[in-house]
Amino acid sequence: MVVASPAVAAPPSAGSASRVTATSTAISLPRAHPPLLSHPGTTRPGQALPPGPTSPEKHVRRPAGAGRAEQNKITIHKSVARNKPKGQGGQRQRKPSSPLSLSRDLKRRRGGRRGGARSGDPSPPAALDGSAWYIAHRRRGSSGRHHPRPPRPLRCAPSRRSDQSMAHGRQTWSAMECSSDESSELSETDIDDYAEKSYLDLKSGKLVARLASDRFRCPFCPGKKKQDYRYNELLQHAVGVGASNRAAKVKANHQALAKLLKEDHADAAGTLPSRQALALSNPPKPVKDQEVFVWPWMGILTNVPVEQTQGGGAILMKQLADFKPLRYTAVYGSNGYTGYGIVLFTKDWIGFKNALAFQNFFKSQRLGKMDWKETKRHGKYVFGWLAKEEDYKSDDPVGVFLSANGDLKTVSDLEQEMSSKTDNLIANLAQQITAKSKYLQELECKCNQMNLSLQRAMEERDLLHKRYNEEMRNMESATREHTQRVFQETDKLRKQLVEKESYIQRRSWQLNELVAQTDMERRKLEEEREKNADENDSLNMARIEQQKADECALKLLEKHKKEKEAAFNKILQLERQVDEKQKLELDIEQLKGKLEVVKHMEGEGVDVKKRSEELTAELNERIEQMEDLEALNQTLVIKERMTNDEIQDAKKELITNY
Repeated sequence: MVVASPAVAAPPSAGSASRVTATSTAISLPRAHPPLLSHPGTTRPGQALPPGPTSPEKHVRRPAGAGRAEQNKITIHKSVARNKPKGQGGQRQRKPSSPLSLSRDLKRRRGGRRGGARSGDPSPPAALDGSAWYIAHRRRGSSGRHHPRPPRPLRCAPSRRSDQSMAHGRQTWSAMECSSDESSELSETDIDDYAEKSYLDLKSGKLVARLASDRFRCPFCPGKKKQDYRYNELLQHAVGVGASNRAAKVKANHQALAKLLKEDHADAAGTLPSRQALALSNPPKPVKDQEVFVWPWMGILTNVPVEQTQGGGAILMKQLADFKPLRYTAVYGSNGYTGYGIVLFTKDWIGFKNALAFQNFFKSQRLGKMDWKETKRHGKYVFGWLAKEEDYKSDDPVGVFLSANGDLKTVSDLEQEMSSKTDNLIANLAQQITAKSKYLQELECKCNQMNLSLQRAMEERDLLHKRYNEEMRNMESATREHTQRVFQETDKLRKQLVEKESYIQRRSWQLNELVAQTDMERRKLEEEREKNADENDSLNMARIEQQKADECALKLLEKHKKEKEAAFNKILQLERQVDEKQKLELDIEQLKGKLEVVKHMEGEGVDVKKRSEELTAELNERIEQMEDLEALNQTLVIKERMTNDEIQDAKKELITNY
């Protein structure tokens, strides 16, 4: 069997050919020559021979006197569609036209066709479809002149208004881009005002966002590679950029675009893909609206040689490739192969169009169902037709196969079923969009709450850090003042000792001048001298002890300073208590030093003893206060450790819970 590229015909109804060829959104007919299905070496009376292999693009009618041997040499001829790209054949592939050049291309093609048409060429009548007209005026004989091809379906080109609107959108954007470069960046508080201004520009038509019923573009991203969006894709793009960390002006523009899509173009949220929507809105109509077909669409082939059914009918599938079949199945009966085969098409209106083209092709070749029934001598031709109610209810193996693998349905039933499925799909998509929008709003609320919590935590941290610094400055100033006071008291005591020492020396000099007095006086002087020597020794010892006490106090101050530097990161209350402890220790050391001084000055009378007792009592009181403070510090340390342990346990529990 030989199959060439078929010319797909529309349903055989009056005026249907003109309707199909004039509307690009309806069923588009492939521009190719009608094939001739036959076995090699056979012809029918009154039918022209197929073109030979030496003319791949032009069909030349052979002379009427060609012999039988020349007819047997006829092989498969594959006509090449004029606009069909070819990857490895060396032909030039056409690049896809841009939207702006489609209208110019269409005008150029129309002008070329008008200029190249001959006055003698016939035009197809309205009652014939494309393939029937082409067969009727296929050749004029052996003169070599050709009739023109059947009229091609119009290509869909954008209108001049859409081109102007797109160009206007690009010009407007370029102007906005230049102005945005010159102007300063927006602040966060002006985003809403600028977004409202952009929204008004979009709504008034200064910026174009909607190209068609289901196609959109982003007027604020002209440099982006993708310029054709669906509604949900553009809405997701606008919402994502509007909520990102981009520049304030970019965020405002995309927020305005999202608002426009939600409020003014919400009707496009449930639109279907263009191919499916066109197929649903313009399904191919059979001759009768109530005509019953086998669903899914199936074509019946008969008189098929058994050798062409091998390998799943790969040869047949290749020859019928222009009808886009899904599968070929040979029909077997109780006695083996029956000569019938079933061609399965897709379960949509595109498959129905291909199935009708399949039937019309065989009918135009006089190889349809009626020809099969009326012709007694079938020869080696393959006949084909579209499976209908009669084939479904027959008792032969074909009817058994059709009843086992399909159902009977009318076009109106399928339209209602697909319409209900489409409505359900739109409802489901709308519910999904609503749910996702709600989920997005919840995520935005959570994000805002997290941002507020984080901002509040940062403010609290800054406040605590500020308070800590103030407390540290206060403690340092208090420590400095206390150290200065201690040094001042030490200097005062040293001056007092120096004054007493000078007084004793003067007294000794006076005693030395009275040496020439009487013996009694000498003895008294000796006694006084000894006494002064003892007092001198006591004073020296007291001075030495005072120096030791000063050194101990200096060491203690250095120690306290190191302890304070190491304890800066502790709690402020502990630092105050440590400071009080240090003060008590300094007071204790000073009291000890004073007590030692007083002990060495015991010879001066009752006042010294009373002073010594007062210093001892004060020393004991300070020691008791220090012990109480140490006990309190220990208690606070234990409580702090317990509190830290509880905090750690709480942190571990929070970590395990989350």
